[in-house]
Amino acid sequence: MSKSTKWFLIILGILAVVVVAFTFLMMSLVGETGERTETITTGSGDKIAVVELRGEISTSEEIVRQVKKYREQRGVKAILLRIDSPGGGAVASQEMYEEVRKTRDGGKPVVISMGSLAASGGYYVACGGSRIVANRGTLTGSIGVISEFMQIQELLGKVGIDIKTIKAGKLKDAGSRTRRMTEADQQYFQGLMDEVHRQFIAVVERERKLSHADVVAVADGRVFTGERALALHLVDTLGTYEDAIEITAAIAGIHGQPSIVKERRRRGMLDALTSDVVEGLTSFKQDLLERPVLSYRFAGPH
Repeated sequence: MSKSTKWFLIILGILAVVVVAFTFLMMSLVGETGERTETITTGSGDKIAVVELRGEISTSEEIVRQVKKYREQRGVKAILLRIDSPGGGAVASQEMYEEVRKTRDGGKPVVISMGSLAASGGYYVACGGSRIVANRGTLTGSIGVISEFMQIQELLGKVGIDIKTIKAGKLKDAGSRTRRMTEADQQYFQGLMDEVHRQFIAVVERERKLSHADVVAVADGRVFTGERALALHLVDTLGTYEDAIEITAAIAGIHGQPSIVKERRRRGMLDALTSDVVEGLTSFKQDLLERPVLSYRFAGPH
C-alpha cells in the first residue's frame, strides 16, 4: 500500500468519525423535545409520588393529569404536592383543588408542602390537601381575586386607528381594550369579583374548619408568613420539604425510608438551551394578552 493511499484512508477515517460525532450531536440537540417523561425513584420503601406546582397558574391540565394518575396507582401510597406559586387563573385553581380534594376524600393522602410562595390560587389548591406544611418564611394566603384590564384606546387614537364596535347587549363589550371602562362596566366586574371571592372564602371556611368571620378577617388579599399562617389556622404545621416527606410517610403508614417517585421532562440539549427564552416569551404573551379575567393571583413581587 502506497504512502498516499495510507494518508487517504487515515483522512477518510477521521472524516467518518467527525460525521458520526456530528450526527450524534445533532440528534441530541433536536431530539427529546420535552414531550416524554421519565419516572425517578429513590429509597426502598413504599412509594410517595411528588407532584410539583410551580410558577403562575394558567392551566390545570398537567397537575390534574399527574394527581389522577397517582391516585389510580395502587403502588403509590400517598401524594406530596409541592407548591411554589403565586396563583393564577381562578378556574384552573379550582380544577386542581377539586382533583386534590377528590383524591384525599377517596382515601389516598395528599400532603401539601409549601415552598417560598403558595399564595392565592396556590393556597386555594392547598386547601384540598390532607395536611398543609409550610416553612416559617413561606408567603401564603392572599385570599382574594384580581382582574386587570389593558386600556389602549388613547394609544390607538395617537396612531390614527379608530375601532367601531356594533353590539347587542349593554355589557357585551365590557372590558374591551379599545374603549374606556364605564361605571356600569366597573360595577359589573366588581360583582363578578365579589362572587368568585365568596367562593374562595367558602372553600377556606369549609376546609380549614374556620368561622366565616375569621376567614373574612384575613381574606383581604394579604399574604402571611408560614408562622403567622399557622397561628391563623391557615396551615397545619411548620416544616421543610424533608419534614413533609416524613409526615406524608407517617400518614400513609409507610415504615422505613419511602421511595420517592417524580416525573421529569426529558429534554435534549437544544430544548434545554432554548426553554428559558421560550418560557419567557410565553409568559410575556400570557401577561399581555391571555391573562384570565378572574385570577386568584398574588400581585406582589415573586
